[in-house]
Amino acid sequence: MDPITAAALAAMAGGVGGEAGRHAWQGLSALVRRPFRRGDAEGADGTEGAGGADDVVAVGVSSGEPELVALEEAPNDPARAQVLATALGVRAALDSSFARLLDEWWQQARAADAGGTTHNHIGGGTQSGEVFQGRDFSHVTLTVHRTAPPPAS
Repeated sequence: MDPITAAALAAMAGGVGGEAGRHAWQGLSALVRRPFRRGDAEGADGTEGAGGADDVVAVGVSSGEPELVALEEAPNDPARAQVLATALGVRAALDSSFARLLDEWWQQARAADAGGTTHNHIGGGTQSGEVFQGRDFSHVTLTVHRTAPPPAS
């Protein structure tokens, strides 16, 4: 599994990436809030909670939820982002089911961000016409009706 970077976590917590970033953060939040089990939490039959010897609650190790909440409260704090990244790594090392799901989440989050970012800016005074801003539009038809400018006084 590729390590999850603190910078990526901070960006998602801060809302960078628009809808894709918010969706990724929601996915991570749901994943972190799953029950934390140490060992292989998936049985031989593919069901969770197989009841094996290692299928016990991990005591003294963070699930990552307190760190997730802390980063949500201060998304610009790189220390909080690093603490969350570390907590996720420790939990993944102890819970193979979580590790698999976290890796899937991370691959999807990185793929969603692969296109880069778009920054729309309008400047230079008063705008007298329509403005259409965004990124990656397809199958869009715009019909613009021009009106005569107001008479000069």
